[in-house]
Amino acid sequence: MTVEREELRRLVDELPENELNAARRYLEFIRDVGKDPVRFALENAMLDDEPETDEERERAERADEDFMAGRTTSMDELKRELGL
Repeated sequence: MTVEREELRRLVDELPENELNAARRYLEFIRDVGKDPVRFALENAMLDDEPETDEERERAERADEDFMAGRTTSMDELKRELGL
């Protein structure tokens, strides 16, 4: 057993109980990140390979303005509108 593994075990032992699930999920993520080719492709994909259009930029600016002005829709309201 290497020093690094011993140190990781010590750190896990020191974690509060309510953080163990998060630690497990993170360690599984690190372990599995290279195994799934789709996941690897998604995580390494460029955010967008097309230039933003003027219309997209204007819509994003309006959305930011609406959000900052409090013109938003609650999750409950959205669910009602969508019939969920």
